[in-house]
Amino acid sequence: MKKQTFRIGGIHPEENKLTHEADTVAAPLPKQAIFPLSQHIGAPTKPIVKKGDKVKVGTMIAEAGGFVSAPIFSSVSGTVFKVDTAIDATGYRVPAIIINVEGDEWEESIDRSDKLETIEAHPELTPESIVESVKAAGITGMGGAGFPTFIKLCPPPTAKAECVIINAVECEPYITSDYRLMMEHADEILVGVQLLMKAAKVDKGYIGIEENKPKAIELMASKAQSDPRIEIVPLKQRYPQGGEKQLVDAVIRRQVPAPPAIPVNVGAIVQNVGTAFAVYQAVMKRKPLFERYTTVTGKSLSRPGNFLVRMGTPMKDLIELCGGMPDGDNKLLAGGPMMGKALTSAEVPVCKGTNSVTIISGDEARRKPADPCIRCAKCVSVCPMGLEPYLLATASAKQMWDKVEAEFITSCIECGSCQYTCPSHRPILDNIRFGKSKVMGIIKARNAKK
Repeated sequence: MKKQTFRIGGIHPEENKLTHEADTVAAPLPKQAIFPLSQHIGAPTKPIVKKGDKVKVGTMIAEAGGFVSAPIFSSVSGTVFKVDTAIDATGYRVPAIIINVEGDEWEESIDRSDKLETIEAHPELTPESIVESVKAAGITGMGGAGFPTFIKLCPPPTAKAECVIINAVECEPYITSDYRLMMEHADEILVGVQLLMKAAKVDKGYIGIEENKPKAIELMASKAQSDPRIEIVPLKQRYPQGGEKQLVDAVIRRQVPAPPAIPVNVGAIVQNVGTAFAVYQAVMKRKPLFERYTTVTGKSLSRPGNFLVRMGTPMKDLIELCGGMPDGDNKLLAGGPMMGKALTSAEVPVCKGTNSVTIISGDEARRKPADPCIRCAKCVSVCPMGLEPYLLATASAKQMWDKVEAEFITSCIECGSCQYTCPSHRPILDNIRFGKSKVMGIIKARNAKK
């Protein structure tokens, strides 16, 4: 098979897939589960439980706080300890529900059997009923961004979906949770893809997988033979191929214009492979989203691994399963080394978008002193969005907001390719993130006045 990839920029960082062949293990229940009320892009949820309430696994504890929002369900059974605040991946204290764990009693409506439910066996399913089940189950993008899934399945009237593209790329170094999910639940994922296609009213589905996962490519291709509408697309290894716009370019050779354009404007609805699995569970098993596959990894960890984790579990519990925090200085990340968020505390809980907990030693994480820009243009050549990172970074540092807006700073996907490749070790991405945040605030304020 000819391997495809996106056409602009990209890099190839060291893979470090330390847990590639580590079977997924169910993580033990935490003693106390923490549920931040904002685990997705959009409005935070509103708590519907109070101190002293009893909950089961699968009980809704917070309802959607607006149209772009998604409910949160308890992953444990026990008693609500308090509705208060807790530190999340941002480093700030945010509103959260904290539950003391007592046993493991599930809502009776959830089908806990291993029986595979096929789409052919459920002719009663309509696009509308699938979307409603996805919405009710609180499913959001499982690749990190956390956009409520049901909204993607209902594109605006000005856009028409032609295909569903499943992101099974996992190009970020270290992370293997999506790979293990494919190796262990290929049948359910395939049904999930079929459900997404039916919900989106399209007859074509693609699953993009990078070539460093030959076993997953072979397995998914053998499963997909039963449905000629679904095509497995092997892709060249290239970061950040998991970005929506890069994946659309790699798979169907269409380039998504600058914001506010989204993939569906060129006919594609992109969903993570973990999202496809969650959709299967929601629609076929009546199971809300309250647990996920998560990789816990790092070169200095004694026993890195892949885990099925109940959301709300503190990351320190997972680190202990892997032998504990290594000695010396360490950098703790929610996610991988390229796009993950550095954490201030190991008490931060696993949430809907937590695909990895990565520990990097102080020597690996320590930045070298920044030197003056040597005008090599490496950052320009690797930018997957075709931007000029050196210009955006410098203009942001000088607070030239009109300039950076005109240079499409909002198109930056914050992949870090520019900073990774800079021979002068300049804080390019740091400055761009600062500028992008400022410009998006300016645009929001301007639109509010209209």
